[in-house]
Amino acid sequence: MLPIRDDQPRYSTPWVTRFLIALNLLIFLFEAALDQRSLNALIFQFGVVPSHLAALLAGSAKYPAAVVAIPFLTSLFLHGSWMHVIGNMWFLYIFGDNVEDYLGHFKYLVFYLLTGVLAMSTHVIVNLYSTAPAVGASGAIAGVLGAYFVLYPRARVLTWFFIFVVWVPAWIILGYWFVLNFLSGTATALSVQRQNMGGVAFWAHVGGFISGALLVKVFGERKLRHPYAMER
Repeated sequence: MLPIRDDQPRYSTPWVTRFLIALNLLIFLFEAALDQRSLNALIFQFGVVPSHLAALLAGSAKYPAAVVAIPFLTSLFLHGSWMHVIGNMWFLYIFGDNVEDYLGHFKYLVFYLLTGVLAMSTHVIVNLYSTAPAVGASGAIAGVLGAYFVLYPRARVLTWFFIFVVWVPAWIILGYWFVLNFLSGTATALSVQRQNMGGVAFWAHVGGFISGALLVKVFGERKLRHPYAMER
């Protein structure tokens, strides 16, 4: 199921969502301009490699705390392919504006980064000894989806489903997305080869979604959210 647009109104301009989309696309253009060796070096330096944390916790001096910690943020702005970045930015474009409208610009940015870090932490916990770097904004965007699921479950999402284009309640499409990722994550957890392989970080999606669903009400609604000031 591919979402096309939603019908949930917003009352402010989603400046942070637009900034995040532009920043991610610009960084990927930079990645695309690199040769393969330089790109691999970039991904391994600024992507999250779970085994680095495992080594740090074991007392190794090979990976200092800063080298291990910083990628939990920088990895959120790196992507592995055009399809990876476009897919992530499309979901952020559709669902991010309403969550930003609810939280306000600054709180939304903090919320986005925090859920992204928590999502990546979930991935690391499940794959602690993996040597494959994890990159992508999907964990943070999963946090946005979790927030949208809580805030606007009855909003309708125009969805492309095989040859059909239909309006689907948000709780169905986002609930389906979460269950699919949870089941996929469970299946990959059974693979004995997963530790050193790439692929989709399903548990980052699960962790991000749950974090967003739990934290959005903690962050709270922004003040002065007036319907008559609606911009579109």
